[in-house]
Amino acid sequence: MAELPDNVSIREVGPRDGLQNEEPIPTDAKVRLLDALSRTGVQRIEAVSFVHPRAIPQMADADEVWRRAAKADGVRYSALVPNTRGAQRALAAGFTEIEVVVSASDTHNRRNVNRSTEESLDDIAELIDLLHGAGARAEVIVATSFGCPYEGDVDPRRVAGIVDRVVRDGADRVAFGDTTGMGTPRRVRELVTAVRDRNAQVPVLLHFHNTRGTALANMLTAMELGVTEFDASVGGLGGCPYAPGASGNLATEEAVHMLHDMGIDTGIDLDALVEVAELAEELLGKKLPSGVLRAGPRTRLTPMPA
Repeated sequence: MAELPDNVSIREVGPRDGLQNEEPIPTDAKVRLLDALSRTGVQRIEAVSFVHPRAIPQMADADEVWRRAAKADGVRYSALVPNTRGAQRALAAGFTEIEVVVSASDTHNRRNVNRSTEESLDDIAELIDLLHGAGARAEVIVATSFGCPYEGDVDPRRVAGIVDRVVRDGADRVAFGDTTGMGTPRRVRELVTAVRDRNAQVPVLLHFHNTRGTALANMLTAMELGVTEFDASVGGLGGCPYAPGASGNLATEEAVHMLHDMGIDTGIDLDALVEVAELAEELLGKKLPSGVLRAGPRTRLTPMPA
């Protein structure tokens, strides 16, 4: 096995990516969840998205949630925006880390935003300039990086070409989304290699869904390739599973459980995280797919010495 990192950084995406795929919950509940996550030791949280409420009604109260949240020292908060108006709202709210999304699949991009991938990239170039002009950092998330529900396989060279473009336009970071859970260790290796061969200096984050049960295997493969930044969602909240009954986002506590057992530090208190996953179940009024929540006392692991 390749040498693994000593530390891994997890960005918690439950408050945004998770909740926007669930039935809307009250603003108070969203603030409780965000504040509880801020106390777990997680270093990065995707807090909200600034989208039109007709498009994503679950995020209609984003400004209020962020205004009321108790921002914790040492936590980096980010927001997702779809367009210039969303970016302006995020900047006005005080965000300095902002994410924009484009799909590697042209069909998926058209279904989502009614424009081609190339047209979205033109818009993103202008958004990057806007964000940099306001002193904010821009992360470009490439959705359907490992496969598309409409087109099937996505060539890693196409994804690498998108990275070429956004890096040239000034993106500070890139992330790759496994939108349908089609990712496998082979696909992870091919994608990361293709991107790194051309843009080795760009910080990379991977976002895995567990729709087909491969998320942890994909994370391990990425770590063997030197990737140390990942998205995960408390309780496995939300996600975008296209297979009926399948789970979506990688559960944060499942990732932390595995990493700590391998002697890899995350800075996260697993006990506290499990309690937040239980809170998320309470707030949503349903069971979440996290295996750690169902597993009993073995959830409480002391990290092994590296």
